[in-house]
Amino acid sequence: MRTPAVSLSTAQVDQFNTQGFLALPSLTDPEDIARLRDSYDRIFNEMAGRDRGDQFDLAGTDEEGKKQSLPQILHPAQYAPEMNESALLVNATQVAKQLLGQDASCEFAHAIFKPARYGAETPWHQDAAYWSPELFYTSVSIWVPLQEATPENGCMEFIPRSQELDVLRHQSINNDPRIHGLEIHPDDRHHIAGTKTCPLPPGGATFHGPYMLHHTGPNRSQVPRRALILNAALPPRKRATPLHFPWQKEWQTAREARATAAAARGIEVGPAPTGELNKR
Repeated sequence: MRTPAVSLSTAQVDQFNTQGFLALPSLTDPEDIARLRDSYDRIFNEMAGRDRGDQFDLAGTDEEGKKQSLPQILHPAQYAPEMNESALLVNATQVAKQLLGQDASCEFAHAIFKPARYGAETPWHQDAAYWSPELFYTSVSIWVPLQEATPENGCMEFIPRSQELDVLRHQSINNDPRIHGLEIHPDDRHHIAGTKTCPLPPGGATFHGPYMLHHTGPNRSQVPRRALILNAALPPRKRATPLHFPWQKEWQTAREARATAAAARGIEVGPAPTGELNKR
């Protein structure tokens, strides 16, 4: 079993708790990143999991044969199990336990690919807007670029201290229910102020909780932007009063249709990240 090679200082834990996010310049080594990038490219080239609803265009209407502007794969380690042998997972788990407690579990939740020159933005949103309105989550998303992440190609951006908010109003991107990706409703966009941009080298990482407002811009560079996202979590708690997420009821996505059809054929469809609805 690998020994973790990364550990947070008390000051870094305090920064995460007060600001709601943390950026680290290195969460794993170049050799590990090279292996993960090979696996990542393979599953995207294969469009792994598309027939089960795990591969889809997060920012588009996702019709068959249409160019995808923000392709995503849920549960990438299901299609590239060698990812679970990575130093990245060991180190991410160590950091997650420091942030959430020793009972936290960690897994590869999804992978997002921004094609060179036309890869779409991931609009401002909160992760919990994709999940159950009946539950309160204690979790952390760990975003890891497999090449340099810059403002030009779509590095992470945060609104410091926005983790203190509960879930704001959301809608499908462009208010089109055929699109799975969510964005903050225009009436709540006044919360988007004081942006902190987090460029990273390959194998660096950002950490944020489920209520943190965050965003990545479009890819205007000449190279693809690859990112792996891990999720670490404690069991969610039942809310005394459930929230109301009308945007989830309005979804009419091709991704959901494929997942439903696969389940009807007896194909086991895995749980979404956090065990609830899937995202980002």
